[in-house]
Amino acid sequence: MDLPNKYRKDSQGICFLGKVKFTEFVAKHIGEMEGILLEAETGNYLGKHRGFWFYTIGQRQGLRLPGGPWYVVEKDVQNNVVFVSRNYFSLDKRRRAFRVGSLNWFSGSRPSKNEQLQCKVRHGPGFYDCSMTEWSSKDCHEEVVEVHISEDDQGLAAGQFAAFYCNDICLGSGVILDSWDDKSFPICTEALEIAKMEDKSKLGKAVKIKNLERC
Repeated sequence: MDLPNKYRKDSQGICFLGKVKFTEFVAKHIGEMEGILLEAETGNYLGKHRGFWFYTIGQRQGLRLPGGPWYVVEKDVQNNVVFVSRNYFSLDKRRRAFRVGSLNWFSGSRPSKNEQLQCKVRHGPGFYDCSMTEWSSKDCHEEVVEVHISEDDQGLAAGQFAAFYCNDICLGSGVILDSWDDKSFPICTEALEIAKMEDKSKLGKAVKIKNLERC
């Protein structure tokens, strides 16, 4: 189509920011607040971060932890704690079902049960055949659907978007609410208790990752 931007390089950040880094943009508009990184399976204190808002579920870049790869698997917003794990893509974390909310259907209504649907859960060429059923919950006041995809996916991330298609037509999208059987990544009890500590300076120095014991 000879678009004027056809020779521009791909952007890995927020495209409209130009050369401004994402972290610099967030720091300027939201600020920073020191918090801690905890290993989800053990509760081990691994280091500090600049604020939970710098991280998204499934993120790998920017953690600066040795012995990885490490992934962000959960966030405690109230206590400014980020939980990380090296097991984000382990076999037992594969999922074929997840819930989606904040739905936006371009036609104004959900697709019919007879439509052959495909689902895209991340940027890229990959699609899954999928089906969806209405999710009913007394605590939920918005339209929520449960999506079943044709193959296991290890990278479903709460907070990311799922887009739904019929052939080449995008029907709409929504926000992934959860991707784990118990509605969140399994965080051990010790990690949850540490996250609630008011004085986290008592944790002392971060654990040396090469000496971590696996559960």
